[in-house]
Formats: sequence, C-alpha cells, structure tokens
Amino acid sequence: MRFGGDHPTDQRRHQLAVALCRETGLFALPGVAYEPPPPPLDDAALARVFAPAFIKAVHRYSENPVLAAAPDASQWGIGGDNNAYPEMHEDSARVSAAAAAGALAVASGRARRAFVPAAGAHHGTHNRAWGFGIYNETAIAVQWLLDAGLERVAYIDLDVHHGNGTQWIFYENPRVMTVSVHESGRHLFPGSGFPQETGGPGAPGFSANLALPPFAGNDAYRRALAEFVVPVVAAFAPDAIVTQCGVDHHHADPLAHMLTTMELYPELWATLDRLANDVCDGRWIALGGGGYNPCVAPPRAWAALAHRMVGSTPPDPLPERWRDTARDLGCTEPARTWTEDTPPPPEPDRDRHTAAQVDEAIARSRLCLSPFWSTLR
Repeated sequence: MRFGGDHPTDQRRHQLAVALCRETGLFALPGVAYEPPPPPLDDAALARVFAPAFIKAVHRYSENPVLAAAPDASQWGIGGDNNAYPEMHEDSARVSAAAAAGALAVASGRARRAFVPAAGAHHGTHNRAWGFGIYNETAIAVQWLLDAGLERVAYIDLDVHHGNGTQWIFYENPRVMTVSVHESGRHLFPGSGFPQETGGPGAPGFSANLALPPFAGNDAYRRALAEFVVPVVAAFAPDAIVTQCGVDHHHADPLAHMLTTMELYPELWATLDRLANDVCDGRWIALGGGGYNPCVAPPRAWAALAHRMVGSTPPDPLPERWRDTARDLGCTEPARTWTEDTPPPPEPDRDRHTAAQVDEAIARSRLCLSPFWSTLR
C-alpha cells in the first residue's frame, strides 16, 4: 500500500527483502520461481470474502479520495490509518491477487510452498478496512485454499498485533483454525485476542489466542510455539497452513513494546517449517506483515524465511551489493550479517516480572483451549 507521508507502512521493507533474496541467489535455485504481481482481483473474486457494499465503497474513495473526508467514510474504515489515495483499491486488490495466486499454486500442487512478502494485512473484516490494510489479504489466502477443495486450513499469526480481522471472518467456520501470538490487547491495538476468544457457534476451539505481556522476548516466543502453537495446530491436522510472519515484535520496532532479536527469527521459521512438514506434507503459504523499522528486521527476517522455505542456507555475511542497495534507499548502517543486532540491555527486575507473566499467559491460553484439544491438557 502507498499511504504516503510518514505512514509506518514503508515500502522499503518489502523492496529490501526481495533484493536480499535476489542478491543471495534464492531466485536462481532449482525449483524456485519468482513471479511478478498478477493483475488485481476483480470485484467478483473479492466478494468471495468481502461484502459487495464494502468493495463498492473502496472503489468510490479510491476514485475520488476527497470524498473520504466525509464522516460516512469511517464506517468503512477509510481515513486515519487507512487514508484514501488514488488507486488504493487497485493496490490492495493486486496484493490480494498475489496472496490468492500463492494459495492456488499450493492447493493445486503446482508448488509446495509460496511466499508473498507484500501480503499480510490481517485486521480488516468482511466489511471494514482496518489497521494499515484495505482488503484482508490473509483471509484471501485462507479462502482460496478452502475454495480449491482443501478441507481444513490452519492460520498462524505471529504479528505483534492480534490477527483480529482474520479471526472474526472465520470465527464460526470449523474448517479454519486461527492461531495468534501477539502482545496483549490490554496494551496494544486492536484491543482483542484474549484467551477466551475460542471460536463461535459451530466452531468451538477453532480460535486460539496467546496474549503475551509487554517486554516479552525470544524465550517467550520459543515457548509460545513449542507449548501452544505447535500442539494445537498438530491436533487440528490441517491440509495446509497459512502464516502471517510479521516481525514487529522486534525490539527496535516503533509500534510495540516487545524485545525479540534477529537471532530468534531463523528459529521461528524452522519451527514453522517442521510443523508444515509434520502436519500437512509441507503445504505452506507464508505472508509478510508488520515490521515498521524498514532497515532493520523485516528485510533480513523475510529473506531468511524465504531461504528456509526452499531448504537453502544463505551466504553470510550479507552481500555488499545488497548493503549498497540499502544505503541507496536511506539505510545509513545496513547490517553485515543475518543476525547482527543491538538489543537493549537487560533489566533484571522487569525481566523477572515479564517471565512470570509469560508463564501465566501460556498457562491461561492452554487452559482455555484444553476442553477442545487434549494436546493442551
């Protein structure tokens, strides 16, 4: 999306991630295909997930952004974080098309895995834009898998913000399990994602939430996957997984309060890789997501994810040509290695308190889901 100005959705994060994949030879590997963006999804395709009236409204404000100054624009989520601009609809429909294409490639067997770094908008609902996104691209990927004939899809959201839109879109659908690990809604947008949100009528236990405390770091995320995400997804036994791989829980991210570091991300991707192999024969669609310090975490984390998805070990240190590209895009001190980082110093009292809160959060989430999944008892 091109919201412009000083909006946090800086496109450099995606540009640098793709450039790093290219410079480290990923696109030249056997069996790897780099595909350009497809044409935008048409309105009929978008209507498989979104209300026609909402699609019509997005067209209206995209064609004439001045109209978004009127009060009625807010009912559609247009304005504020999602300021209207010319071709807003086309931009979001194009990224949605990329998410749909990746899902269809995996569902059809043409690809075992697909990665769409530009996709990852996860706050929008079926009739409202929300949280830096117009159309919910993660819901598009899930819906396309279902429509292609897959019986069960697991959606795993690691963004620091709760994946509320995707959860609510599929909240009553027993073919979809949504799992979100995020900073607690008591402290962070969008204010939801509590353990008690376990699924609607007809889909009890199919919504799983782990709300971590502020200042949670690497160990909290390692435990979140090992003690919560992996057991519940394995019990669900999906035919494919869709992951939203936001890295805005990095300590240098300006929009949250978490303390993960670059060394964590290869571990996260390795866990997701093993999970996909174990539960659904490797069928995995990975999407980008949050990450609002464009020169630090997102490019390296997402390029490392792409390498993990194809079983490649990228060269280290990072190519100088990529570092030159980063400088050209305004990054003054590009990293030299994949995991180079400068985390803040520990604060023993705070860290002990956070560790205790992490224990409580994991226990609470397991307890809420345990009536539905024996693996959490």
